This record gives sequence, C-alpha cells and structure tokens, in this order.
Amino acid sequence: MKTIRSEQLFESAKKRIPGGVNSPVRAFYAVDRTPRFMDTAKGDRIVDVDGNEYIDYVCSWGPGILGHAHKRVIDKVKEACDKGLTYGAPTEKEVLLANLISELIPSMEVNRLVSSGTEAVMSAIRVARGYTKRDKIIKFRGCYHGHSDSLLVKAGSGAMTTSVPDSAGVPADDTKNTLVAEYNDISSVEALFKENPETIAAVIVEPVAANMGVVLPKPGFLKFLREITKKHGSLLIFDEVITGFRLSLGGAQEYYQIKPDLTTLGKIVGGGMPIGAYGGRRDIMQMISPDGPVYQAGTLSGNPIATTAGIETLKILKEDPEIYKRLEEKTKKLEQAVKEAAGDHVCVNRIGSLMSVFFTKEKVVDYESAVTSDIHQYAKYFGYLLDHNIYTAPSQFEAMFLSDAHTKEDIEMTCKMMGDALCSLEF
Repeated sequence: MKTIRSEQLFESAKKRIPGGVNSPVRAFYAVDRTPRFMDTAKGDRIVDVDGNEYIDYVCSWGPGILGHAHKRVIDKVKEACDKGLTYGAPTEKEVLLANLISELIPSMEVNRLVSSGTEAVMSAIRVARGYTKRDKIIKFRGCYHGHSDSLLVKAGSGAMTTSVPDSAGVPADDTKNTLVAEYNDISSVEALFKENPETIAAVIVEPVAANMGVVLPKPGFLKFLREITKKHGSLLIFDEVITGFRLSLGGAQEYYQIKPDLTTLGKIVGGGMPIGAYGGRRDIMQMISPDGPVYQAGTLSGNPIATTAGIETLKILKEDPEIYKRLEEKTKKLEQAVKEAAGDHVCVNRIGSLMSVFFTKEKVVDYESAVTSDIHQYAKYFGYLLDHNIYTAPSQFEAMFLSDAHTKEDIEMTCKMMGDALCSLEF
C-alpha cells in the first residue's frame, strides 16, 4: 500500500497547521501511523491521495448515515450553490429544516440553528442557566460535549472533587461551576444534588456515550436523570450530536422513550455539511434573543447550503424508516464476527449502527472501565485493518459508524478482516 503522497502532505501540513491536522484525532498519534489524506468518497468507500481505497467505518465521524455523496443530497446541494453560498439573511430553508427537526424530535418544539455541535451545546448550557437563573451544571466523566471552556473538565480522584480544566488555556474560574459525575452511577448524581441544593441549572449527558468508545446507559439510568432533574427544578439536556437521527429517526430519546428539556444536534442534521442545532420547550427557548435576554448569534447559522443538505438527508431517512433495521442487521454481523474471533479477550459494545471494540476483558460501563483497554493492542488491530483497506477510527475511544451504503459483500469482507486482525494478536 503506497502512502508517499499522504506522508508528503502530512510533513507539509505540520509546517502550517498545529500537529498537521485540523482536529486532533486525525493525526493518528494514538495508533502510531501517518494519517491518510483523503481525496474522494462515494457510497461506503473512501479513497486517499495515493489511490488506496478503503471500506469506511468512520463516515466523517457520524454524518454519513446514507453513505458518501448520496446523489439526491449532492444534486440538491449543487442546485443550492448556484443560488449563492450565504446571504446573512433569513431563508425559507431555515424554516423548513426547523419544522422537520420539530416533527422528528417533538421535544425540540422550538429550535435554533448554529454551525457546529460545540456551538449547539455551548448555547444550550447558556439558555439553561438563563432560564433557571442558576449557574452549576452536571456533566459525566468520559462524555464529550465540544470544546467550549466550561465543558473541558475532568474529575480529580473521585466524582465529587473540584473540577479542573482539561485543557491549557482554560481558566479554573471557567470550570468552577461544572460538576462531574460518573456515567451510569446514580449515587454520584444524587450526591452532587445533595451537596449543591437549588444551584444546579442542568444535567447534560450523551444518552449513549460515544466519546469514550460506545458505552450504553444501564437500564433505568436515563429515567433516573429525568426524575431527579424534575425533582430539583433543573433541566435535562440530551447531547444527541452523535445519536440524533442515528439510533432512530427521533434519536436516542425516541429509542429510550425519555423526553429531555433541551436537545443538541450536529452531524447527521447537516447531511455532511457544518451545522448544529439546539432546541426544546417553547418557554425555555423563548429566553433566547431577540425574544429574551439570553444572547446567541452566528453569521453562518442556517446558511442555505448546509440547510439544503440537512433537509434532503432527513427527508430520505423519513421516507425509508427501514434503514434503521438494515443498519442494525449489518452492525450486528460485525459484532458477532468480533466475538467469535476474540471471545472474552475483548468487550464489544454496540447499539444500532454504533459499535466499539474495547481491548479489555472488563465489561465497559463507564470511564473507569473504558480506560482499562489496551491501547497498544488496539493500535495493532487498527493498523492491520488499515493495511487491508478497512478504515476505522484511529483511537480506542472513538465509535465505529455504519451507513446504509455498506453492502452485504463489504460487511462480509470486513468480518473476515476483523477476524484475521484479532487472530494475529497475542492475548
């Protein structure tokens, strides 16, 4: 497999771009490889600048649920581009997408479009604080909600210790109101509410954690979060940037039948274009300017190209609800292949078309169990697959995504390659 052009581009990129990449995981540092610079993508295939073709299970980190370059989406985007890229003024498409979001996710009665998932979460936190007139929020260790200052925190020796910044450049004062609980641990949440009476504005959670690898909520965990937030007058925010429209047409909240107060979206809602959204109950969202005192704005928010891609993608999903059954069946085959090849040497977590293979014998249910994984074994596994034209996440702690474009033949090929990769390792 040739990588000459990718290697040249990476060396050039490192001179002008921090680490040579515009998002850290793309650097392949965790797997001790040179990143592949991609040139084209179609269906479930992605091709790098050296001409190597891969079966893609990154899917642009989630947006590609239909596969790459879906004809209907591309045709509509091209048509929209001919009319101009951005106006800085309202368009009909903003209204159409907002209506479609509210139809598919009824809890998002009123919603506001932004340009990224990070922006959506940052804004949802702000409106939650403005609505409740409280400052503190609870997040969960291992759940990632974008790179805004107040959410880049980790817990100390335990869940109830003072949160400290998880990045240089974030003042401690910016995270002092962020409390960190343990995912799937009810007692850690109860303790935080007890220690901070009437000061917690919201609990924010990935209903299915997908940024420490895929970690499913234990039965009753999300229901508990709904009940305790109601009890204490706090809001429940579902970060569905990854799970929105992926687990079901109505996201994780439809899948688990839990109605949050606010929801954040990204990835699939833009059909591959940069977009995000946040929304919820009308009385909460009316706090946002110009209706209310909570300020949030964006020059490119709701731009006509991104909204076009989002509208067409959601329309396709709405017209073909069987897509979720097909995705379930495909991903289940991959899960079974890994389990047959590796047995109890790995832990496979899967829900719908999201899957992670953890190189640990422990059952992964939270951050502590996730980090027991052998990242060196994962790097070897990743490298074997990459060398055999299977493109997966270059990190143990990222999800594997499937698309409707993955064919039966490609799933069978991937099952074989996964089995071979696992058999090549020494457990």
